[in-house]
Amino acid sequence: MKRFYQAVTVAEVAGGWQVMLDGRGIRTAGGAPQIVPQRALAELLAAEWAAQGAVIDPRAFAMRDLADYAIDIVAPDPAAAIAKLIRFAETDTLCYRADPEDALYRHQQAVWEPLLAALEAREGVVMHRVSGVGYRAQPEATLAALRARLGKFDPFSLAAVQTLASLAASLTIAMAVAEPRADVPMLWEAATLEEEWQADLWGRDDEAEERRAAKRAEFLAAARFLAAARAS
Repeated sequence: MKRFYQAVTVAEVAGGWQVMLDGRGIRTAGGAPQIVPQRALAELLAAEWAAQGAVIDPRAFAMRDLADYAIDIVAPDPAAAIAKLIRFAETDTLCYRADPEDALYRHQQAVWEPLLAALEAREGVVMHRVSGVGYRAQPEATLAALRARLGKFDPFSLAAVQTLASLAASLTIAMAVAEPRADVPMLWEAATLEEEWQADLWGRDDEAEERRAAKRAEFLAAARFLAAARAS
C-alpha cells in the first residue's frame, strides 16, 4: 500500500491519546478508535507511522498490533486474557530443569533460579521445580495469587505481557519485564537459554538465527510497549 498521509501527530482526546494521520484519528482493526491511556504509548504508535516510506510495510507495526489487540480483544474480556497467561505459569519453562548431573542444569540454576526466586519473593508464592520433562502442577494458591496480580494490569499491559510470556514460554520472565529497571536483554537471554545452549552444542544455521533475531526483536518491542503502557 502506498503511503496515503503526510503528517503524523499525537492528540489528547477523551479517554487518552490518539495518533492522527493528517488530522484524522487512527482506528483499530476492529473499527474502534485507537485511544491509548499514555502519551508515551501514543508516541510509540506514531513513530511507526512516521517511519514509513513511500510504500507502507505492514510488518513494521508491532506497536499498533499490540494496541489493537488490547482494545479489541483484551479490554472486552480481561479475565480470558488472564486465563491464557496463567497457562504460562502452569508450564513455566523456568521450572523445568535438566537432570542435576547435566552441565545444562548448572547453567539453568545460575540463570533461572534467581529469576524464579525473585518472583516468589515479590508475589509471595511458591513455584515447584522439576528435573526432566514430566509435568507437575503448580499450587492453586500460587495460581490464584498470580491471577490477582495480573488483575491489576490494564488491558494494554496485559496484551504486552501475553506476547512476552508466549515468546519466553514463561510468565516469570514476562512479569519480570514489568518490574522497574528490568534488564530486558538479559531476560531475553534467560528465555532462550536452552535454545542457545543447543545451538552452541550442535551448531548454528542462518535460518534459525534469523528466526531467533526476529523473536528477539518482537520481545524487545513488547517490552517497550509495556514500559510505555505503565509509565506514569
